[in-house]
Amino acid sequence: MAYRREYDIAFVGLKPGVHEFNYAITDRFFEAFQQQDFANCKGQVKLSLDKKSSFMMLKFEIGGTLDVVCDRCNNTIALDLWDEFVITVKMVEEPEVMNDQEEDPDVYYISRGESHINIENWIYEFINLSIPMHKTCGFENADGPQCNKEALKMLNKLGAEIKPEKDTNPLWKDLEKFKGLDN
Repeated sequence: MAYRREYDIAFVGLKPGVHEFNYAITDRFFEAFQQQDFANCKGQVKLSLDKKSSFMMLKFEIGGTLDVVCDRCNNTIALDLWDEFVITVKMVEEPEVMNDQEEDPDVYYISRGESHINIENWIYEFINLSIPMHKTCGFENADGPQCNKEALKMLNKLGAEIKPEKDTNPLWKDLEKFKGLDN
């Protein structure tokens, strides 16, 4: 992954209190990472950094749109992004040990001697977490204007051809005669 300074925040020079940072995220941002399941990303990240004496609260607000492939009809659909994530960054003497022992994924430790924090990986992770697992056109009957009619016809045709298998085990056939008997 290429190192990009634009995602470094020099928090040492910041006064205690809330500071806001804004980032425009496009497909170019994701070139440094593995291949994505989406395209045409037009995202915005608003970061509110609340600096305290020994820790910082980072609140990421993710917004924007991107194009994904519908899981049902295989058409490209525009998907709105919106989510919030909060990370607590604590300054400690041994951050490597603390990060290995910490079970809460929303707490991250850095050394007291650090002067910058890089948020690039968090932005990447939070945008990916903002995308729903099940991506569809949003129409229950698959009859929306974005739905691929040809793919849906093929799915219906294949569904009609698949018939449930009947049990051919003779054991079940013999047990059928006991069905419905009352004691």
